[in-house]
Amino acid sequence: MNLNAIVGNWKLMEKRCQNKEKNMKNRKFYKTVIQVEILSEEPYSSPTTLDQIHYDITFGDCSGYLSLLTSQELSRKDFIEEVFKQGSDPGFFNLQEDGTDLE
Repeated sequence: MNLNAIVGNWKLMEKRCQNKEKNMKNRKFYKTVIQVEILSEEPYSSPTTLDQIHYDITFGDCSGYLSLLTSQELSRKDFIEEVFKQGSDPGFFNLQEDGTDLE
């Protein structure tokens, strides 16, 4: 899967997450881990955003390859724990801190 496809899918997922008219009763939550392999002539410094990685591979002096490592469904409790690990807020997903849906 190329980087443009991943970015396109990422934007689609972002749109879906922001959809306020979800069927709250049947919601499922997932954690997906994607690995980016970069080839360059110098050590690749730590990028700050996915946009930077995309730019460096698409327009810069790097070559890149993406691979899906894991994708797993999570319980609400585990999902909330992962949200906090990322420094995010459950409200982004229309959830309260205990995992229940926001009204």
